[in-house]
Amino acid sequence: MTPTVHCPTCGRPVRWEPEQKWRPFCSERCKLIDLGAWSDEDHRIPGEPVDPWEITDRPPDSNSH
Repeated sequence: MTPTVHCPTCGRPVRWEPEQKWRPFCSERCKLIDLGAWSDEDHRIPGEPVDPWEITDRPPDSNSH
């Protein structure tokens, strides 16, 4: 029996199998709606804001010699 999940966008059941091209989404449309929500910052991962210039664990700049 193939497991089923619910599309994160519309809630339709989606069979979790390699043939399901857009999993966990039911369609390309639902996938793009979700992507748009991330780019509009409607979805976000909770945490403190980070200033990219304060990150200390960066690898050395490959352009500096």
